[in-house]
Order: sequence, then C-alpha cells, then structure tokens
Amino acid sequence: MSAALLRAVVFALCFALTLDVALAQQKKKPVNANQQYPDVVDVKVRQARDGKLFDFDVTLSSPYDTRERYADAFRVGNGKGLTFGERILLHDHKDEQPFTRDLYDVEIPPSVKEVVVQGRDQKFGYGGKTLTVKLPGR
Repeated sequence: MSAALLRAVVFALCFALTLDVALAQQKKKPVNANQQYPDVVDVKVRQARDGKLFDFDVTLSSPYDTRERYADAFRVGNGKGLTFGERILLHDHKDEQPFTRDLYDVEIPPSVKEVVVQGRDQKFGYGGKTLTVKLPGR
C-alpha cells in the first residue's frame, strides 16, 4: 500500500471515529438544557396477574448536570395524590439518556382505569412532564 493511500485510510478512520464520538455525545445531552425535572417520555404497561397487578416500563429524560442531581425515582399514581407504586433509582444515568426502568407488581384498585406516571429529580423532587396511561383490561 502506498504512503498516500495509507494516509488517506488513516484520515478516513480518524474522521469516522471523531464523528461517532460527536454523535454519541450529542445523544447524551438532555433535550432541553433548561429542564429542571425529569420528563416521562414513554410508558408501557402490562397486566401482570388477576386484574389488580400491573408491570410498568418507564422511560425518563433527565436533566442530569452533576453527580448530586439526577432522576432518582418515578411513581405511578392517580394524579390526585395517591401513589400506587414507586421505583427508587440508586445511581445517576448520565451516560444513558433517555433511560428506561421497570416497576413490577403494582397493585391498582379495580375501579382505577388510568394512572399518571411522574419522575423525580434528586434535588428538586417530583415534577416535569407526566404521562397518563390507560390500564389494559379495564
């Protein structure tokens, strides 16, 4: 292989690697740099057992900016102050934005047809964009 061709190949590989790194860093940034609370961006819910228990897959977008501040929980409730289930998150998800976590076997009374899912920030508490989801089978 000639020296000129070798230089061209090395240059192309370096350029591709630089582009991959830049794109990966861009994906890690929060959608809105002014975002104060984590936003719930997706919820998948499945009926688990006997019509009372449900499993949730919740996707959060967190405005992580320091190790002392990150999305540290989400809850499933009725939107009027009653919480049916909560998942505490024990570490930051700095390199994983948005991220999805599950919550299993949430008992919800038969009279409830839909729930509200909300995220919590370690510093500011609950807030941000919520999602209301209908419960399957109800």
